[in-house]
Amino acid sequence: MSPELIAVLAVIVAAMAFDYTNGFHDAANAIATSISTRALTPRVALALAAVGNFVGAHFGAGVAKTVGDGLVTLPPGVVSLGVVFAGVLGAIVWNLITWYFGLPSSSSHALFGGLVGATLFAADGVVQWGNILEKVIIPMVLSPVVGLVLGFLVMLAILWLFRKGQPGKLNRGFRWAQTASAAAMSVGHGMQDAAKTMGIIVLALYTGGYQSDKTHIPGWVFWTSATMLALGTYSGGWRIIRTLGRKIIDLGPPEGFAAETVASAVLYFNALVLKAPISTTHTITSAIMGVGATKRLSAVRWNVAGNIVIAWIITFPAAALIACLTYLVIRPLF
Repeated sequence: MSPELIAVLAVIVAAMAFDYTNGFHDAANAIATSISTRALTPRVALALAAVGNFVGAHFGAGVAKTVGDGLVTLPPGVVSLGVVFAGVLGAIVWNLITWYFGLPSSSSHALFGGLVGATLFAADGVVQWGNILEKVIIPMVLSPVVGLVLGFLVMLAILWLFRKGQPGKLNRGFRWAQTASAAAMSVGHGMQDAAKTMGIIVLALYTGGYQSDKTHIPGWVFWTSATMLALGTYSGGWRIIRTLGRKIIDLGPPEGFAAETVASAVLYFNALVLKAPISTTHTITSAIMGVGATKRLSAVRWNVAGNIVIAWIITFPAAALIACLTYLVIRPLF
């Protein structure tokens, strides 16, 4: 077995491990609101999310191409695979740290930060800062703002449209509606997050010399990435589910439906129209905050929200630092 093949396989295994951690870390994105409102039982919600993630992965080619060929320029040869390997490990470690503390940080930004951090220490590696600004930083700032504002407006519209309805009937109706909104959210999560793993695998195949096209995604890459994300999702990240479903605000079925509908719409637009890799975590969390603010500002537990925002801000540099240290350790192996 050649050194190149060993290195490519190491990156693919690491990418699959990241995909799995992404699944259980971000399971809350799709189904925390449905569980907290009792629209779905936990296992049914996780199964729905896993299927939605698997389906959505097959529509994320545009995002995968952005990740694989738009953020960094790697050094030539096997060295580049060491950079990717270290970047993915940095993302995995940060995912596990934030999962332990129950913080819904962005797996996407952990991955981007890991790639950038490792590339900075690689000879002939170049970070495409213009693309990082356009495709990562700006969406990182805008998507939570959009989620917050749209969550607030959509919830206001629901309150106005159903202002004469009986609360009991409304809750039952919106519990059914949440099945559809949770499914839509799960598909959007798959479009975004499985696609990022696909982009890493394609990057490894190209730099290792096993395919000549930077953007072609083999069929097996779709299936394996979708499967690992679905398995990770079904395992459930209960610490983060509790944070999103209960600790930010007390959600009812109408609020849960509004938050999931807004977040899934933002994810679909970015994946299918802009082909921009945005954070599903930022989007759903900000939508929940916006929905909660329609009750009254004090209904949102802003101390919890503040801790989450701090985790958002430090995710990119923290994952970059971990990846830098990892690359310095493993560099002799590549």
